[in-house]
Amino acid sequence: MIFKVYMKDTDVLYDGIEEAVDEQLKESGLNAGEQEAVKDLRIEAAQEVASKWFEYGEYLTVEIDTEKETIRVVPVGERDE
Repeated sequence: MIFKVYMKDTDVLYDGIEEAVDEQLKESGLNAGEQEAVKDLRIEAAQEVASKWFEYGEYLTVEIDTEKETIRVVPVGERDE
């Protein structure tokens, strides 16, 4: 059996990206001002990549195949097919 699960969380993607960027910047050697200048750019770049799978930054669809025992993140354009 194959079925899709649609999940929505308005903050989880942004919060996860922000946390990862903050952690990366702590170890970067940049001063606080430089970190602030770079932070939004890195968040935006990560959101751009994630947008292949997260629609509007909050909707994620996964497809579960119980026979193969696999799970797959469904790309945005494929969601309603």
